[in-house]
Amino acid sequence: MAADLKKVTHCIFDMDGLLLDTEILYSKAFNMISQKYGKEYTWEHKIKIMGFKSNESAKAIVEMLDLPISGPEFESQLAAIYMDIFPMCNLMPGAERLLNHLKNNNIPIALATSSSQSTSDIKTQRWEHVFDLFHHKVYGGTDPEVRNGKPHPDIFFVAAQRFPDKPKPSECLVFEDSPNGVEAAVAAGMQVVMVPDPLLDKKYYQNATIVLKSLEDFRPELFGLPPY
Repeated sequence: MAADLKKVTHCIFDMDGLLLDTEILYSKAFNMISQKYGKEYTWEHKIKIMGFKSNESAKAIVEMLDLPISGPEFESQLAAIYMDIFPMCNLMPGAERLLNHLKNNNIPIALATSSSQSTSDIKTQRWEHVFDLFHHKVYGGTDPEVRNGKPHPDIFFVAAQRFPDKPKPSECLVFEDSPNGVEAAVAAGMQVVMVPDPLLDKKYYQNATIVLKSLEDFRPELFGLPPY
């Protein structure tokens, strides 16, 4: 085990862009609305809101693009689009193998997503056998205990406390793709594996414990977990 990597006992996973290939679908959905008003949702906008709760994302997009609608109106337009496009989303490479490996080796795993449960259910309907592997799921978009979205640490504290043995933050390893998610994990006192979008500027990597191109590259033994 590398000197600066510490042994962990529990793993917490983000969902969008990390386990599910949904980020391109989000961009498509946001643009379907913004383009009606002659505005373009771009990569620069995306970086700012990655990891936000859904209502925070809607509010931020409306403000950034100066759209002539409210955040809740933006969200209501999104709902119908999500129903149409999200059932098609695929798993990211290495996700199913890693989750099965951890589950089969009795490593407790939890989901910590900024999405609401209803939106998550649409995205995961083809992958229930994978998402059923989690001990519990925390939906930041609708969970009353998650008062502040990423980059605040709330969601990771809640996820850790819902394991029966309530591990310390230092015993938890977070898997994230977004800068806001990495910041939240670090603020929670947890190590974090970052699997960023290849377009993301490397300046956003600095707070991650390690950075991987894909979940396929993760080596569990580096964190004291059972090897493949």
